[in-house]
Amino acid sequence: MAAGDENSHILSGLTNQLPDRDPEETAEWLESLDTLIQERGTERAQYIMRSLLQRAGAQSVGVPMVTTTDYVNTIPVDQEPEFPGDEEIERKYRAWLRWNAAVLVHRAQRPEIGVGGHISTYAGASTLYEVGFNHFFRGKDHAGGGDQIFFQGHASPGMYARAFLEGRLTEEDLDGFRQEKSKEGHALSSYPHPRLMPEFWEFPTVSMGIGPMNAIYQAQSNRYLHNRGIKDTSDQHVWAFLGDGEMDEPESRGLLQLAANDKLDNLTFVVNCNLQRLDGPVRGNGKIVQELEAFFRGAGWNVIKVLWGREWDDLLERDSDGSLVDIMNTTRDGDYQTYKAESGGFVREHFFGQTPQTKELAAHLSDDDVWNLKRGGHDYHKVYAAYQAAMDFKGKPTVILAHTVKGYGLGTHFEARNSTHQMKKLTLQDLKDFRTHLRLPISDEVLEADPYRPPYYHPGMDAPEIKYLMDRRRELGGSVPERRKEHTALTLPGEKTYEVANRGSGKQQAATTMAFVRLLKDLMRDKEIGQRIVPIIPDEARTFGIDAFFPTAKIYNPNGQNYLSVDRDLVLAYKESISGQIVHAGINEAGSVAAFTAAGTAYATHGEPLIPIYVFYSMFGFQRTGDSFWAAADQMTRGFIIGATAGRTTLTGEGLQHADGHSPILAATNPAVVTYDPAYGYEIGTIIKSGLERMYGPDSTDPNVMYYITVYNEPIVQPKAPENIDVEGIVKGIYLLKKSETEGPRTQLLASGVSVPWALEAAQILADEWGVAADVWSVTSWNELRRDAVAAEEESFLHPENEARVPYITAKMADAHGPVVAVTDYMKAVPDQVRQFLPNDFASLGADGFGFSDTRAAARRFFKIDSHSVVVRTLQMLAKRGEVDANAPAQAIAKYDLLNVNAGTTGNAGGEG
Repeated sequence: MAAGDENSHILSGLTNQLPDRDPEETAEWLESLDTLIQERGTERAQYIMRSLLQRAGAQSVGVPMVTTTDYVNTIPVDQEPEFPGDEEIERKYRAWLRWNAAVLVHRAQRPEIGVGGHISTYAGASTLYEVGFNHFFRGKDHAGGGDQIFFQGHASPGMYARAFLEGRLTEEDLDGFRQEKSKEGHALSSYPHPRLMPEFWEFPTVSMGIGPMNAIYQAQSNRYLHNRGIKDTSDQHVWAFLGDGEMDEPESRGLLQLAANDKLDNLTFVVNCNLQRLDGPVRGNGKIVQELEAFFRGAGWNVIKVLWGREWDDLLERDSDGSLVDIMNTTRDGDYQTYKAESGGFVREHFFGQTPQTKELAAHLSDDDVWNLKRGGHDYHKVYAAYQAAMDFKGKPTVILAHTVKGYGLGTHFEARNSTHQMKKLTLQDLKDFRTHLRLPISDEVLEADPYRPPYYHPGMDAPEIKYLMDRRRELGGSVPERRKEHTALTLPGEKTYEVANRGSGKQQAATTMAFVRLLKDLMRDKEIGQRIVPIIPDEARTFGIDAFFPTAKIYNPNGQNYLSVDRDLVLAYKESISGQIVHAGINEAGSVAAFTAAGTAYATHGEPLIPIYVFYSMFGFQRTGDSFWAAADQMTRGFIIGATAGRTTLTGEGLQHADGHSPILAATNPAVVTYDPAYGYEIGTIIKSGLERMYGPDSTDPNVMYYITVYNEPIVQPKAPENIDVEGIVKGIYLLKKSETEGPRTQLLASGVSVPWALEAAQILADEWGVAADVWSVTSWNELRRDAVAAEEESFLHPENEARVPYITAKMADAHGPVVAVTDYMKAVPDQVRQFLPNDFASLGADGFGFSDTRAAARRFFKIDSHSVVVRTLQMLAKRGEVDANAPAQAIAKYDLLNVNAGTTGNAGGEG
């Protein structure tokens, strides 16, 4: 292995693979640099070094990119700003916070409760948070509008402990930790869950990887609001607190380039590098800080390392030959973890004892002094310097890599142990030692009286420390976290906006995707809400017909369009703009959902509603980014999710991984998602109008929902809205589309989306060729019908004294006689959702199994969901009831050659795949 490869996890290997042909000259250059630093300081040295690197590049001198630096603090001691606070006071109440956070979890783990919690994360990160709370995090009453802070999920006890000191929470509230129903009214959610604590938490973060991704798009959304003139967000900052283990999630790193490309200097990541994940070291044989430094630097971020506390400053200054830095560089993370689980004597022997120089360097220190050499993430001065540098840095986002110890201060059973993440309670001796370490006025007798319920500590609101704490928050704009739901009122569009959806397509054919896009165009033209519509698309605008918006609405790009567009002379030219309205995320569904979440919660985050409309391949929605939609639900996102090219057989040429036959089922698992599968443009208009009224209408009682609407790329003649349009039926999920005038055995055909025309064709065939009267129902939402029916069952179950409410679908079809045949372009489980709520004989036709590439007609015949399959299935059910000839089904199978995929005729070849 080459030397450069061997040290790649430590340094960039600038000289490792090059011979030194004149060591004496090299020494002279290095001595010159040392003299420059001593006489002019590190800031001047930085400029000279940057100038030399720049000139070297211009002269074609091959100098590799410096991706990692020595394992020392990025900010030199002579560039550290003066700490502005009273460190002694802050340290004192930080001890109270750390005690209360640990006790909160410990008390929740007592035998009769046992609901768990996490003690060690906040114990190790408290300094990182407290420097922010005392000096940086701005609340919503700040003149600039306040910051957005993504707290690390497992550190939530620390946020509750601070809210307790601030008087926002009581002891009874703390004792409700993780007991949200049994302690209702005094309950605290396990992690940051806005939906569970809607006045406290703003951003859900514990589904790891989603927090960093959403923080990036939150910072982008802030700039979007500003650049489009909706709100001045220039003095607002986004902070994301993350774990070094969490950075292994692909989502944690996968969108870093967006932040760099957009120059989001309103964003700071703080990575709590305690070197441990949930089960053990993050990189036992390597160095996660160095790895992350290289990764972030390569992605275009400003990187600040906070590795060593001020106690190391003297040692590093006296490290004349670099022996100490070399040991810091070469010590692996697994060893760093072990050092903090041992003792000062162990560290002296195994760390400083590696060379005679470093052994002598630490000779004047006692074992206690060695043990108290802090890591940088526990030093107020070092952390403050890093935060201030991040705020001052312009042109790039900043990541702060802070070296900490997991379980810091909790004692030998907790500190740096592999099992510390799962440890939820302290022994009596742990409590006593922790109390002593924090210098709390709590006696042994009090702790011994009930070890399961050690007391919380609060000196009273008049204590000077609490007054100081409260004064700092007042100066910074109030308490955080805090969520507010008051927002600018919206005037919703009138009926005229929906005319394009209601008038149909005349003699022309138009897919429901196009019907939706035409409606979207008019929504964006609306004088009241048009500017608040945020179209969000991955890299498929032309597939969905949204490229028509490029020239007018333009694509949002904070850097504008600084190149000569290849299609500038075309009507539908690709146009980017600082004030563009369209968020074009590229081939990036995860980022699109993050953008959707940021826009869909602007009503609460900023008090300025945005209406995101995210359009995507239906197959790549809930299947690919379901966890992100769940986080969006937790954050109470409002907006429209458009699953385009829906259905298993409509996207004829694309095949298996593009063929959506199940997204409504996946969507049904999210309680905040309202799912619709409309067949016609007027249904889409009715649904979107209802959705806007639910999200932002004055009479809404449940506005925090996302509407998932599936649309198709198969052109049909879009009919005009019926004169007496059944608005209630469309919104609730089912209405009678066409009642048969035929005299004969009666059946009911239920269909949704693209399958409605098949049902209509089947009804005509049944009437003309078999004398069967088939009523056709458009089911706009199987999911909502089921939710309503299940809710009715629940009401009846819990309140038998009341007359049972009849489910909507049961009541709607009370007079609908004959068997039911339900057909969709999805798997049978979609229509089967309503089967139990109808007394009729019921059969489902669906596209179960994998999709494939073929013509629509062949695919539908293969899955037996085409018009003739509906006819045959209907005849079978009627024959079973004795209402048609027993031989009719077999005759129909033969007549339509039902087992031959090449005999299918349902659908057309129009629409691009």
